[in-house]
Amino acid sequence: MSAKLEKDWREEGEPFFPNHMLDQGMVVFVTLAILVTLVMFFPAPMEPPADPFETPEHIKPEWYFLSAYQALKVAEYFSFLGAWAPKALGILMQAVGILALILLPFLDKNPERHPRKRPVVIGIGILALILLAALTIWGKLS
Repeated sequence: MSAKLEKDWREEGEPFFPNHMLDQGMVVFVTLAILVTLVMFFPAPMEPPADPFETPEHIKPEWYFLSAYQALKVAEYFSFLGAWAPKALGILMQAVGILALILLPFLDKNPERHPRKRPVVIGIGILALILLAALTIWGKLS
């Protein structure tokens, strides 16, 4: 690029500081002033704070969390053990399930790769999928 073209190109644009920066700064401050004015004249209504230990009955998670949701609801049947039991056992049941899935490859050390020659691991995997599907469907219907 020649020196003359480079000089023309530089002179066409607006310098960032102070021109562009002041323009953008004014836009930010006007926007903030509008937002603060709206908040002062139309405040958000204050509702009671959410209780993390009590979920309303009509609230349900998305379908991919329904099995975990239903496992926590099933754990409520262990309330005869004490007030601590439903939540602790509901979480522990899910932790044991995740641990079982992590340990699944180590349960059967059969070198064969064909599914018919690995009945223990395939059976556990199928049982886990059936349990997951059953809890998901039960959570949707309940």
